[in-house]
Amino acid sequence: MQNVTDRTTNPFDMQPPCESFVPGHGDANADIHVIGDHPGVHGGTDTGTPFTGSAAGDRLRSALRDAGVLTTAADDTPPIDDPDNSFFSYLHPCVPEGTPTPADYRELEPFFDAELRAITAHVLLPVGERATTHVLETCTAIDPADASLEDRHATELHGSGWLVVPCVQPDAWSAAQETAYVEALRAVMATDYQRQADLGRFLVGPEPYTVR
Repeated sequence: MQNVTDRTTNPFDMQPPCESFVPGHGDANADIHVIGDHPGVHGGTDTGTPFTGSAAGDRLRSALRDAGVLTTAADDTPPIDDPDNSFFSYLHPCVPEGTPTPADYRELEPFFDAELRAITAHVLLPVGERATTHVLETCTAIDPADASLEDRHATELHGSGWLVVPCVQPDAWSAAQETAYVEALRAVMATDYQRQADLGRFLVGPEPYTVR
């Protein structure tokens, strides 16, 4: 299934209930979906693009370039990266005043989940504790409480039709953690990660629905 659009910013026309938000950005048919927390944590409040304008976003994108996920040079001006085959979005796209509450995340969860289903990426890259917990709870049978994020950092985890590679907060990476993440993503990029995705978990009824 292919999404027919050439829009790279908010390709699915999401309209969350807030005055200011940072929409998803990238290839609507991406194989790789990078998932963050909210603009106050991972950037985009001023730029309007996820994972930009922040120390965490800059370091993450640098690692993604080193791994071959992104292809544009670090000193280019926006759009700073070639969006081909990657998509970036937040669990909480609204620009928050302070720290979002659990109720705030629940209110915006349908918008993120709709975007996740629309893209049907093969590889999910959750960034930070909250994004990783959400992805493990909703896209895998893995209990987030069974191990710390530090233990799961840069580790390939297999979900319900997805390959998941989480990472700790990028602006807190040690040199070893950054190297491990880049090497893990290089290994993913070198494999045949384009696998059939069973979307039966999203549907009511016994018949599975597969894409690609």
